[in-house]
Amino acid sequence: MDYVRLGTTGLKVSRLCLGTMTYGTPNWRSWVLDEAASRPFYQRAIEHGINFFDTADMYSKGMSEEVLGRAIKDLTRREEVVIATKVFYSVTDHPNSRGLSRKHIMAAIDGSLKRLGTDYVDLYQIHRYDDHTPIEETLEALHDVVKAGKALYIGASSMYAWQFANMLATQRLHGWTRFVSMQNHYNLVYREEEREMFPLCAAEGIGVIPWSPLARGFLAGNRKRGSKDASLREQHDGYGHSLYYADSDYDVAERVVEVAKQKGVLPIQVALAWVANRPGVTAPIISATKIEQLDQLIAGLDVKLTADEQNAVEEVYVPHPVLGIDP
Repeated sequence: MDYVRLGTTGLKVSRLCLGTMTYGTPNWRSWVLDEAASRPFYQRAIEHGINFFDTADMYSKGMSEEVLGRAIKDLTRREEVVIATKVFYSVTDHPNSRGLSRKHIMAAIDGSLKRLGTDYVDLYQIHRYDDHTPIEETLEALHDVVKAGKALYIGASSMYAWQFANMLATQRLHGWTRFVSMQNHYNLVYREEEREMFPLCAAEGIGVIPWSPLARGFLAGNRKRGSKDASLREQHDGYGHSLYYADSDYDVAERVVEVAKQKGVLPIQVALAWVANRPGVTAPIISATKIEQLDQLIAGLDVKLTADEQNAVEEVYVPHPVLGIDP
């Protein structure tokens, strides 16, 4: 496993990040693995050298953080891993349980630390943009979280590039702690981030850690037009259904299968290799529900696409409306 700096920071992260939305409790989503079933994935990820783990307080209503925290305690040492979590969505149900107000941020970070069983998180990210809270309130609160030692770095997730630029400028103006990362929606069937967000991140020295690099399994090579039953997750993933499934998306997925067959590798390895080697990408966020899938994805880092192969999987892309940023 190779390790790279997250943006322009000195923080070293593995070239793949293990996303933990899949690990928590099936009471939240039917396709989520419980703690016992999740533990082998953490063990294997650590064995492969992954040191970067991404979660969020809303995943399994907090259970994902608890499962991750116990796995780290049992399997490795806290100082050897990079824990990223997120704030925005509700874990409990009351008027101030959502968004990026000072009140919610301060309560959320303490809740996350308690569930994770740690004194600090390495990367604290805003899960979405909050239209209802002044950005100055949000950014000063995040700055205070860092100064209190509860987070070492802060990052952001899916939003419009102009919103992110405004936040970065406001941080600079006030001398507040700056965002170091952008966790955005990016894969072979959704490339709109290349227009503005990627150039902005490059100019500002922001590390890019894309979510859904395999398009929630859409690029796994087992999707059929007009059908949504290739996996348990696909059957019950209403949010994923709103992101993909256009005819042009199937054209891309089929082209990935063709290139993979010619190359003698798996479609998921072609899709991951493409994302991982895009300019500016630090560490795609992957997940798996079968151990062999995790092994295959890690092996995918060694897959190199030729210029012709890259052109083959890119040329059938059709521009999309902006997707994946709505709270």
